[in-house]
Amino acid sequence: MADLRSDTVTRPTAAMREAMATAVVGDDVFGDDPTVIALERQVAGLFGHEAALFAPSGTMANQIALQLVVPRGGELLAGADAHVVTYEQGAAAALGGISTRTWPSVGAALDPEQIEAMIRPDGYPSVATRAVAVEQTHNLGGGGVVPLEILRRLRAVADAAGVALHCDGARIWHAHIAEGVPLAAYGELFDTLSVCLSKGLGAPVGSLVVGSADRIAQARLLRKRLGGGMRQVGILAAAGQHALDHHLTRLADDHARARRLAEALEPLGVERGAEVRTNLVMLDLTKASLDAPSLVAAAAERGVLLAAMLPRTARLVTHLDVTDDDIDEAITVLRSLLS
Repeated sequence: MADLRSDTVTRPTAAMREAMATAVVGDDVFGDDPTVIALERQVAGLFGHEAALFAPSGTMANQIALQLVVPRGGELLAGADAHVVTYEQGAAAALGGISTRTWPSVGAALDPEQIEAMIRPDGYPSVATRAVAVEQTHNLGGGGVVPLEILRRLRAVADAAGVALHCDGARIWHAHIAEGVPLAAYGELFDTLSVCLSKGLGAPVGSLVVGSADRIAQARLLRKRLGGGMRQVGILAAAGQHALDHHLTRLADDHARARRLAEALEPLGVERGAEVRTNLVMLDLTKASLDAPSLVAAAAERGVLLAAMLPRTARLVTHLDVTDDDIDEAITVLRSLLS
């Protein structure tokens, strides 16, 4: 099967399994797992922050970060199709007591002036805005990258209004490789970040919350409250270390395969290849004979797996386990089904 459903479906490589098998471990709840400590310091350093905290999932990392910057009853601003709004089971409200208000999303496009106009100050009867969340890269935006200059303008808006800025950086590694922007340049713009090791980088599990030392100390308490305290988790942290050391620069290969896929399918309603910046390819099926669930089912019968994101939108994702042969097979099958 050519599995293009997500970059979370990768299997650990033999070298990664070896790193996991030989990892030196302790008890992370007591804070003495040396491999976890090393990973947290490594990631914090990459983004120019003081500290980081290993968490079992991207959703937990996001929700911890949001609770760090938005008190209960406070307001978060985010895009209407942001992951923290659409794919985390209402956790911001259910677990953090956070009120969410959204701006209309057009992929990764952001208008700092529009967001500035939405920010509500303290004072009855409005709910005060406490933070703004940005997704980098943007999932439903087809892996789009928010330009660094736009983020700098948004940072200025946040500073002027006295609100925090959070980055859902599940695939920020892809933005770093595609744009050539240093991770620290992204890091200096955000009060908190969540970064994922199991999307794109090929680790089996794990995300990290990144921020100041004080915030990460509080994050450790929140992680425990959410049931995320883990014990000899250095086995998984070792996979993350290996991923960062060996799988980061190779993301350019995934981007090239995604562009080739997009260019081949362009006549069938996909974005132009030049618009595919990273490893996600969105198929717009508005004018196609098949809707997304029907296309997913038909392609699976022919050995190609993809994901239905919306009734008329399908997604294909390149990753560590996708080869050039897989791309060829996907192109052949999808052309046959959609032509």
